[in-house]
Amino acid sequence: MKRIILSSSIAAFLISALTLSIYHFWMNETKPFRIDYVEAAPASRAVYTLGNNGETIPLDFTRIAEGVMDAVVHVKSTSTAVRRGNGLQEMPEPFRDFFRDQPLDNFFFRSPNNGGQPMPQVGTGSGVIINADGYIVTNNHVIADADDVEVTLHDNRSYKATVVGTDPSTDLALLQIKEKNLPTIPLVNSDDVKVGEWVMAVGNPFNLTSTVTAGIVSAKGRNINILREQFAVESFIQTDAAINPGNSGGALVNLNGGLIGINTAIASNTGSYAGYGFAVPANIVSKVVEDMMKFGVVQRGVLGVLIRTVDGQLAREKNLNLTSGVYVDSILANSAAGAAGIKPGDVILSVDDVAANTSPKLQELIARHRPGDVVRLKVNRKGVEKTFDVKLNNRSGNTNIVKKEENEILSILGGEFETLDEKLAKKLDLSGGVRVKSIHAGKLRRSTQMQEGFIITKVDGKSVRKVEDLVDALKDKKGGVMLEGVYENIPGTQFYAFGM
Repeated sequence: MKRIILSSSIAAFLISALTLSIYHFWMNETKPFRIDYVEAAPASRAVYTLGNNGETIPLDFTRIAEGVMDAVVHVKSTSTAVRRGNGLQEMPEPFRDFFRDQPLDNFFFRSPNNGGQPMPQVGTGSGVIINADGYIVTNNHVIADADDVEVTLHDNRSYKATVVGTDPSTDLALLQIKEKNLPTIPLVNSDDVKVGEWVMAVGNPFNLTSTVTAGIVSAKGRNINILREQFAVESFIQTDAAINPGNSGGALVNLNGGLIGINTAIASNTGSYAGYGFAVPANIVSKVVEDMMKFGVVQRGVLGVLIRTVDGQLAREKNLNLTSGVYVDSILANSAAGAAGIKPGDVILSVDDVAANTSPKLQELIARHRPGDVVRLKVNRKGVEKTFDVKLNNRSGNTNIVKKEENEILSILGGEFETLDEKLAKKLDLSGGVRVKSIHAGKLRRSTQMQEGFIITKVDGKSVRKVEDLVDALKDKKGGVMLEGVYENIPGTQFYAFGM
């Protein structure tokens, strides 16, 4: 009996094993290959962030992109200039360090030196439509010295653009195209932007049109010493949203699709994205655009002080009882701050009740004002807080509004100029002249070999004794111009020619 039961068990086991083998063989041979699909990513609206009032906001970049891409444009600038040196002369000097190692960048195409013959240069960047009547904000370095500016919209329509105004000290420019009812991006109060909040950069890096990247605000009030103008204002919003050559002039927007800044520069040893980008805050953009529309030129109020950011080291050096704020090193001649009672050694704490913890932030707050505006400064003087009402001056030390004509001509030349000091004029046996204090992007750099310190004594054979004479000689000038003058330490008369 036991033998029969054992035999039956073995037979049952073998039959089961055979059946399973046949089943698996059949399934492997006939089972269809399956791929699952879903209608939409279920997490697309499952991530939220908090607004300023604690309300929940979906972290949905597709919604933002749809709302802003139509208002970000591609900008192409073309200019003809004399190449010299290593072929980098026409790129605005402050930006060369960012792109020196690149064989090709999307701001300016390099080409070998051709013996000083004029040749076309093409630069590309981005711009943001801020007014339905065709007004577009971009970076000054994108269109600097351009003979022709072309704007291409998101829908591929192209237009020739007019340069309404430029401001090298903030690296902003305003363009206009002949079109109506264009989509725009509204500006927001950049003071409300918080470090750590989500943002999106929109632009045209490497000619890849309508590119969007996302990141966070990683710092505010950042100074990177890229704008080497005498009255440069650097208080950038820093972001880790990817920004590359060609993004310049594009939009940095928040989760509501509001413009918080104009993308301007990157921190990189290679010229490509390395983690940090910088944007001009919307509050500065708003002020610059308003001035260009109202006055034709940016009006810049100044305090007339030399300053430093207070840190631990400076606090120990100056025996200060605080470690933030802006230390007044010295008071300049015709200083608005000095006239109001500010003294060297004071620490500026705020402007109109807005904290000024660093020098860049103070510069930003003052840059929002015009000559003649009154600002309230709170300062710490040897441990005691005091308040002063300061009536801001212009760069010349008075409260006059700067004339568009004068500013335009000097901007075209590309330099800072001053009437020659009487003592130096007497030493050089001159009746007067205009000294070139500095040279930046413009005719002098692009078309001549002029060096800083040159003293202009004649324009087309006519004597000039002060800056106003230089402006008068050039204001209606068309065609060729001949500047005649001397250097303090170089013998002989020098001549420089260029076309207006």
